[in-house]
Amino acid sequence: MTIAVWFVLIGSLLIMMGLRSSILQRFNLTQPMVYLAVGVVLGPTVFGAFHFNPLKEAHLLEVLAEVAVLVSLFIAGMKMPLPFRWREWRAPVRLAFLSMTISVALTAAFAHYVLALPLGAAILLGGILAPTDPVLATEVQVRHVGDTDPLRFTLTSEAGMNDGSAFPFIMLGLALMNAPASAELLGAWVLKDVLWSTLSALVVGLVLGQLLARIVQKQRLLDSEGPLLDDFLGLGLIGVVYGVCLALQAWGFLAVFVAAISLRQTELKLAGMDAPGNNAHAVPESSAHTAMRTPQYSPQVSEGSLLFKEPLERLSELVLVVLLGGMLFLDSWSFRAVGLALFLFLVVRPVSVFLGLLGSGTPLRLQMLVGWFGVRGIGSIYYLMFAIVFGLPEEVDVEFIHITLVVVVLSIIIHGLTVRPIILKWWP
Repeated sequence: MTIAVWFVLIGSLLIMMGLRSSILQRFNLTQPMVYLAVGVVLGPTVFGAFHFNPLKEAHLLEVLAEVAVLVSLFIAGMKMPLPFRWREWRAPVRLAFLSMTISVALTAAFAHYVLALPLGAAILLGGILAPTDPVLATEVQVRHVGDTDPLRFTLTSEAGMNDGSAFPFIMLGLALMNAPASAELLGAWVLKDVLWSTLSALVVGLVLGQLLARIVQKQRLLDSEGPLLDDFLGLGLIGVVYGVCLALQAWGFLAVFVAAISLRQTELKLAGMDAPGNNAHAVPESSAHTAMRTPQYSPQVSEGSLLFKEPLERLSELVLVVLLGGMLFLDSWSFRAVGLALFLFLVVRPVSVFLGLLGSGTPLRLQMLVGWFGVRGIGSIYYLMFAIVFGLPEEVDVEFIHITLVVVVLSIIIHGLTVRPIILKWWP
């Protein structure tokens, strides 16, 4: 496929998605399903017009997936309708940390005892497949900044956090593949990869998000006529937060999500719009005295950033899913890969959600829906490429690629086909 053909293909897909054909809704098709079908048809599975080799292009694919996840996490954080209060965030936090741990453990047990993988490789595979995806789960994600739907809020906030909470298990799996388990290794892992990397990421995201909001407020008070490039500010915050976290060896995905929430909620607070519900489109109560005393300010950085980053997120989704279809071969579909995928969807996800939310007061219907909609996607692709670039035996690389691709593809198809019927029937 020449460059000209690629331009025509991507442009045609963008136009088709932009028209939002009723055919997609009629057949309960999602956008990732269309992109995947195009990639599979053009890839080695059918016509063989192109083949994207994830082993040879691991560095490139790692960067593409990394950028896609960062942008998606930032958008998800911007759309969070509520500041962090334990009552509202209790279920997502338990899902992102407790359910994540259970999910990794169950997946690793299957990989170790059924697939006969070594313990380190089994834990690594559990870490790759455990996090839910903020990129491909658009049908069940928070739709706008004022969306307080409990299901969408829970799934979005969980996906925002568990892309960071999965990283300690990635590092544990890699460590155990290179050294036997010992108290010293586990102690160092808990102190560095669990405690330090997680807590420092939370602090970096919280502080830098608030700092940018206050800098922008001061700038607007000093020069109310001077325009600000909100999209640049948002991208700059992603870059600074992620770069600082890399330097500190903190989990940058988690920090970027927290920074977006911190920026948004600080802007709302400075604008006097931090009442319960945080409806950014509501007009805050004011008086003539208040208006004279407090200069007008609005959360423009977070809102302006969304106008630019949402199309960027959709474009990255299109490119990566088409490439995903171009990685698949017919022999990728082994009983080992399909069996693990079904075990992940039908056992691991529901059980980990039920145990993670046990005693939390979360309604049973919400638990059941959250237990089904654990979409796997670009986050798993990134972790896979991270592990390959880090250095794995070639036979492990090949098996992990086949398993991860099958899990993501089946997730796109199964969750994509069921999302609308289930939501319409079971969720008000």
